Amino acid sequence: MTRISSQAARSASRQPPGYQDAAGDGDETFIALSAEQASRWRVRYPQLPLARVLLMQVATGAVVMVLAWLLTGQPQAAWSAGYGALAGVLPAALAAKGMSRWAAPGFPPGAALAGFLLWEAVKLILAVGMLMAAPKILEAPNWPALLIGLALTIKMYWVGLVLRPVNVGTK
Repeated sequence: MTRISSQAARSASRQPPGYQDAAGDGDETFIALSAEQASRWRVRYPQLPLARVLLMQVATGAVVMVLAWLLTGQPQAAWSAGYGALAGVLPAALAAKGMSRWAAPGFPPGAALAGFLLWEAVKLILAVGMLMAAPKILEAPNWPALLIGLALTIKMYWVGLVLRPVNVGTK
């Protein structure tokens, strides 16, 4: 009997603070925000504008194009880097536009999740299709430059999230 209780005590001590088991007493309550509280929350935590993210991706693609040309001296490397950036930006812009309808307030959460998954699939298929079409469009793409342009462009939204303004002092 003591062995079971000591194992239970050890497992309980490994749980993070504030963890409540599914079989807990359930004294956690949901408190809805008033319109004024919700408005203050939105001011304190503003959304990152989609246009800013896309512009940052386009700017990154342009910088990668210029750097590819300067570092290699080959226009084909610059065009390949630019095409790689386009293969990242174009599907992202299309998916963001498509998802915006599904993320409207009041939309059923299950349908919003289905829409998100649908547009993520469209984005992936379009990006892969653009990569497969690169040899036909660019004739002889510089694959390292193309993939660097793609990778840097699709990862640029993280910089946008890090640099987004957060008004911490607002109450």
